[in-house]
Amino acid sequence: MYSYASLIPVDSPERLIVESPDLGTVFHLESRNKTDGADRSDIVEAVLAECHIDESSHRLVLHCDAPPGSGLGSSSAMIVALTAALADNYGEVLGPYEIAQRAVVIERERMEIPGGLQDQFAATFGGFNFMEFDGDGTLIHPLALRPETLNELHASLILCFTGQTRLGGHILKNQIAGFTEKRAASVEALGEIKALAIEMRSALLRGDLTRFAEGIAEGWEAKKRLADGITVDALDRLYELGCAHGATAGKVLGAGGGGYFLFYCPVEKTAGLREALESDGKRVVPFSFEKRGVQTWRVPN
Repeated sequence: MYSYASLIPVDSPERLIVESPDLGTVFHLESRNKTDGADRSDIVEAVLAECHIDESSHRLVLHCDAPPGSGLGSSSAMIVALTAALADNYGEVLGPYEIAQRAVVIERERMEIPGGLQDQFAATFGGFNFMEFDGDGTLIHPLALRPETLNELHASLILCFTGQTRLGGHILKNQIAGFTEKRAASVEALGEIKALAIEMRSALLRGDLTRFAEGIAEGWEAKKRLADGITVDALDRLYELGCAHGATAGKVLGAGGGGYFLFYCPVEKTAGLREALESDGKRVVPFSFEKRGVQTWRVPN
């Protein structure tokens, strides 16, 4: 799944015309009415302000394969794409760390959306990475995985739309509060998730997908203890359905409460799992691994 930002020069008295065909919205930045951001106007305004862009007229076309509230980091990916497109258009040379960090500032500070840093860095760098975050900054360590490991992993993962999008801000605020207030359950769960990340990195590098899947399952149990609302009855039933039809692990993506659920299932059982999910009214979504991260390019007029 991808996010796209296309910047097209136009002859117009309006500074910026913004279209989102996937959302069915069009607005002129200078003359629009204030909205709740459903037309991505909040993203556009925040990126323009951070990039200090106030120049010639353009038509900006935004598209994302994942819907808002999917839990797939679609807002972060859109901010990364737009940031990179504007930098390229106006001749600003930014490396991947600079693009990702600017996207973090836009989303977390300018837009005041709670959350971590992983989505922005994942969208910018692409590929499989081990990420380290501390007070001194962020380090991205690309993982050199064997082709057979990647092939087997891709064949064993099933991405399922739960049928319910969600806005995870309140869930993330509860998670942050659990840590800052040093609630025992939250702190313990975060420690488990950190330890699992290290162990799952080693499992991937060894090609031990059985242990990797166990880490997904253990991580889901730990994640549910971070805050109320991460799981709901519908998600618990979905997980039970998946496990009853061959899945050995699974977890909700993003903050929780809805969006997309990812299952790990032995390849020989994936057909049965897909059928069970679709029979239950869920939508199985194809996806692929992307190695390249954010890309910019120009086309002739």
